[in-house]
Amino acid sequence: MVISQETIRDDILQTLSAHIVEEILEINPINRGYLNLKWKVTTEKGTFLIKQFNKSRLNRYDRKDLLFALKQQKRLNDKDFPCPDIYLNKESPLWKSDGHEIFMVMEFCPGKIKTHGTLNQEEMNHFGKLTGSMHALLNDGAADKKQCPTFIPPSTEQRIIHWLNVEEEACTKGKENLVQIIKKQRLLTGKVDLSTLGLGDTGWAHRDLFLDNILFHEGRVSAILDFDRLRFDYPKLDVARAVMSSALSGHFLDVELVKSFMRGYKSEISCTDSFLIEGLRLLWYMESTWWIDAEMDLHVGPPIRFLEEMKWLQENYFELENILMD
Repeated sequence: MVISQETIRDDILQTLSAHIVEEILEINPINRGYLNLKWKVTTEKGTFLIKQFNKSRLNRYDRKDLLFALKQQKRLNDKDFPCPDIYLNKESPLWKSDGHEIFMVMEFCPGKIKTHGTLNQEEMNHFGKLTGSMHALLNDGAADKKQCPTFIPPSTEQRIIHWLNVEEEACTKGKENLVQIIKKQRLLTGKVDLSTLGLGDTGWAHRDLFLDNILFHEGRVSAILDFDRLRFDYPKLDVARAVMSSALSGHFLDVELVKSFMRGYKSEISCTDSFLIEGLRLLWYMESTWWIDAEMDLHVGPPIRFLEEMKWLQENYFELENILMD
């Protein structure tokens, strides 16, 4: 049985009624994100955001990892980092409604989402600065350091087998227009040297740092959102994801915007000149299997954008030094 959004909303509000003593003036859905439901709730004393976790998506998370991630978000906010404060339920960031919905209650942060091709150098610099500040805080020693990153790159041999299978599937389905893209993936994978990607450079990272999760206000980042996927991984993937999401427009990567981002990032944390290039190549190696497949012609919404980013990285994998080091 499919439960309506209104039923889920009312169930959550009923559960919260004992905690929200002031009158609710307005409730507006926020149609952003994948599967999870969100509402902006305005009361007599302030405004907050409710985020419901879709049950099927929640099942993909290890609950301990999710709780750790949200507690890190709370810790960052306590250190005045611009991310939403979390209202705890008996020390836990997660609430459970009478109808068994899992949800969060957070501070509502002002600001607007910007799309690729609309950011200026000031905004990019501040975005980079906050990304560096976030990485510095997450890796200040307060969180236990794990030895194993979340993404362990499979061998190139394993990946070539993957692409051969995808290529065969596309052929079987008669999608000859997709086969050339998939074949290019296979051929490029055969030339990749994983030892050049700086895989020893690990740390705690946001892992979902694209523009849908960034709010801007008056030329600056007003908040970084959605820390659900925070894990021990590669901070350079955050940098690469942020750069691709914000500086690639059409088939053109705005290098001046990239440089502005990296100047901001390096003002907060030290990294090598190859850090971004390694991150971009690793991002392609990790994400290309998510977005390039025998059904990529059916993508809708954000996956269309992610596919374009992967195709650009595929085409420019060995040209990144020339593009970014001029």
